[in-house]
Amino acid sequence: MQQANLAAVAPGTEATLQAVTAALGDKARGVENRLDEVTVTVGAANYLEACRILREAPGCQFEQLIDLCGVDYSEYKMGDWDGPRYAVVVHLLSVSLNQRVRVRVFCGDDDLPAIDSLTSVWSAANWFEREAFDLYGIVFEGHADLRRILTDYGFIGHPFRKDFPVSGHVEMIYDAEKKRVIYQPVSIEPREITPRIIREEKYGLQ
Repeated sequence: MQQANLAAVAPGTEATLQAVTAALGDKARGVENRLDEVTVTVGAANYLEACRILREAPGCQFEQLIDLCGVDYSEYKMGDWDGPRYAVVVHLLSVSLNQRVRVRVFCGDDDLPAIDSLTSVWSAANWFEREAFDLYGIVFEGHADLRRILTDYGFIGHPFRKDFPVSGHVEMIYDAEKKRVIYQPVSIEPREITPRIIREEKYGLQ
C-alpha cells in the first residue's frame, strides 16, 4: 500500500486519514490527502469489504453514503491515460465523528465494467447505482433491481460515456397516425461548428 500523505493536512483531516489507513490496512491501494479531502483507492476484490470496514471500524464510523457516481477516464488528461477506463467513486459521511472520505475503485473490464453493489452496506446506494448503470453501463453485481432510472426503457447506449454521440442514436417523436410516442433514428447529423473571428485593424482604439 502507498504511504499516506500526512504533509500539510488540516488537523481533522489528518485524524481521518490516519484512522482510515489503520482500519483498512492492506485492503487499500492508497490513502491520500488532496485539498484537505481524504481519498481511498481500493481494488475491485476488496471494495465491498473495505466499505463495510469504513462503516463499522472505530475512528471511521461512516454511517451514511451521500453520493456514488461513475467516471469514464477514457479522455482524462487529453487522452493520455494509462489504466482502466471506468471507476466508481463513493462519498461517505460520519455524522457521529463529523468526517468525510472518498472511496474510488476501478472496474477490471473495460468491455463489461462490473463491480460489487453496496446496497447491502448502505441502502442509499440503490438509486445511485441505478444511475451509474444507466449513464455509464457499469453493472453492480448483487443489486436487486438494476434497471434504468433516468433514460427510457427503449434508450440505446449510455449517455455519459465519452464515446456517446452528442446527438444520441434515436430521437423521440409523436406519431399522429399511431397516436403515440415512438422512437426513430436521429435525423440531425452531428456537425462541428468553428466560430468565425473577424478582427478589424483599429478595433477598440477609437
